[in-house]
Amino acid sequence: PAVSSLIRRHKALGGIVLTASHNPGGPENDFGIKFNCENGGPAPDAFTNKIYALSGEIKQYKIASVSVDVGKVGVTNAEVDGKPFTVEVIDSVSDYVLLMKEIFDFEQLSGFVSGKSRPGGAPLKMRIDSMNGVTGSYVNEIFVNCLGASKDGVVHTTPLPDFGGLHPDPNLTYAKDLVDTVRAGDYDIGAAFDGDGDRNMIIGRKAFFVTPSDSLAVIAHYLECIPYFKRNGVQGLARSMPTASAVDRVAEALGKEMFEVPTGWKYFGNLMDAGRLCLCGEESFGTGSNHIREKDGVWAVLAWLSIMSHTGKSIEDICVEHWKRYGRNYFTRYDYEECDLAPCNEMMETLEKTITDPAFVGKELSAGGKTYKVKLGDNFSYNDPIDKSVSTKQGLRIVFTDGSRIVMRLSGTGSSGATVRLYIDSYEKENVLGSASEMLKPLIDIALEVSKLPTFTGRNAPTVIT
Repeated sequence: PAVSSLIRRHKALGGIVLTASHNPGGPENDFGIKFNCENGGPAPDAFTNKIYALSGEIKQYKIASVSVDVGKVGVTNAEVDGKPFTVEVIDSVSDYVLLMKEIFDFEQLSGFVSGKSRPGGAPLKMRIDSMNGVTGSYVNEIFVNCLGASKDGVVHTTPLPDFGGLHPDPNLTYAKDLVDTVRAGDYDIGAAFDGDGDRNMIIGRKAFFVTPSDSLAVIAHYLECIPYFKRNGVQGLARSMPTASAVDRVAEALGKEMFEVPTGWKYFGNLMDAGRLCLCGEESFGTGSNHIREKDGVWAVLAWLSIMSHTGKSIEDICVEHWKRYGRNYFTRYDYEECDLAPCNEMMETLEKTITDPAFVGKELSAGGKTYKVKLGDNFSYNDPIDKSVSTKQGLRIVFTDGSRIVMRLSGTGSSGATVRLYIDSYEKENVLGSASEMLKPLIDIALEVSKLPTFTGRNAPTVIT
């Protein structure tokens, strides 16, 4: 997120991001290189394909032996091959903080976090975990120095090459330390970020978990309590196809365009550049807006603090109120990792034939006392309304008449095998306070039965449940 901000603020031609979370390479699979274009967003396929083609033609490259202290802000002027050569070291934190101050009301948030504007004057109890990724410096500057949060409430803020043995994935499995601490303590909000800060997890008191799909929908409902959107207006909303459709109902209520795109942040960038999108998200813990062209974890936490300050309510109360207004999308994702590829391909082919048969529409599928009627079955394709490109075979979908959905995607063709991802999105208009596992069970059973997943994969349980 900070690199995207820098490219846009300095009107650079692009930026090179070195990040552990992008197509990891290197001896330990913890080094990736990514190129972002002048809009600040990930380079599209057409661009990276050209880079790849050029990489096959390079005969030589030259190294400029200029001594630069990268730990010090300043300009180094040198001469290389008789020409001036300038290297400027900048502080990316200060640039990013400037952007956040343009978006949010820091004075209001400071009063809320420090307790000055809260009833009784008690400070907000926060637990923010940077998981030894790069957000540490940003978290200290924004939440501690600018907003007055307690230093004890921000943890793992020193970026470490191996993340200090942590796995910086902001979910209930890998951010267990955060979840346990918030559950046991008297915290109002807990948040975690991944290694490069673009993904986030939000939890409330007693570790009340906000699904990424709900987080997106709630932020969408309250966008106008954030100065940036009050000033610039609210354009369309979007989500990746596997993400629960909670935000769709908010878009309908607000009378805004709603876009469903393939997985991949670059699909959102086109819509933003065309002025048709201002907020988007993915079920994989990514939330962002048109202030940059990447997901932005720190931004998402500031958005939630703004909503809490605006409503005067707890995170759980905000979510429950939202469900009572719009209904609730109970959501889970099952990942079956390192499966044999051949039977997985056969499973997907068989399922696609089943769900695209015209006779499948109108069929009633039942389990656990619940019946769902099929409205649509397809292999999702996306026609980009901006550049007219078409993306096909983006995942198998079964959409039911009540808005519930089953989505299945297959990824990976490497030696380690394939990963099957099963997404369950069960919509309830009235029963919004049920246990997620109980409410999801009927649709999970239907998905496993229709896909014959246990038979094809030989697995009785997923590797990871999100």
